[in-house]
Amino acid sequence: MKIASEQKVQFGSKEIVFELFYEARKSLGITVHPDRSVTVRAPLDTPVARVLEVIRKRSPWILKQQSYFLSFEPLTPARKYLSGETHLYLGRQYRLKIFDATQEKVTLKGGFIEVHTRNRSKTKELVWEWYKKHAELKFREIAAPWILRFKRYGVEPSQFVVKQMDMRWGSCTPKGKIILNTELIKAPKGCIEYVIVHELCHLVHHNHSAAFFELQTKEMADWVKWKERLERVLA
Repeated sequence: MKIASEQKVQFGSKEIVFELFYEARKSLGITVHPDRSVTVRAPLDTPVARVLEVIRKRSPWILKQQSYFLSFEPLTPARKYLSGETHLYLGRQYRLKIFDATQEKVTLKGGFIEVHTRNRSKTKELVWEWYKKHAELKFREIAAPWILRFKRYGVEPSQFVVKQMDMRWGSCTPKGKIILNTELIKAPKGCIEYVIVHELCHLVHHNHSAAFFELQTKEMADWVKWKERLERVLA
């Protein structure tokens, strides 16, 4: 394989940047990665001009894939964790109310997330501990019937993990471990189900092939609605 080079193609107002590798292969392959980077692998004797021509023709598909992966990136702006600030939980807005107290706890009461703390600088930490605790309970509860349903395809997660992630709402490892972003606890149940179904589909189809999307639509016919809702709610 020859050393990679960075190339660019302009498509309308969009610029597509990609890494080009030359390999001993028969056809040109294009991969759009979850971080939206693009890799192109071409046969050894392919002129760069030919590669650029192919990329221009495939630009709509590349941009569509990048847009798809973008929908899985958390976009919620930073919060300051001050009284009166709004925070989401399962798609609903709650106001943060902070109390000085000797015992530290976080509770959901009416339209408020109430934080009792000895040190207000710990508010963010306490809220996120509360989010994670509820995410672990709620995600498993929401996922249970879907996991049972997917057993008919001969698959089930090897592990189910909840953790904070910077770039994805969810992921599925080659060994079948499904990871969900704690941030999802802020979204409506349908959005959470959409991400769970998406990752379960990856246990059957490991890429975003036509068969993958056919299965996702078969199992969750309105997934597009919830995908778009997720993009709006956590923007």
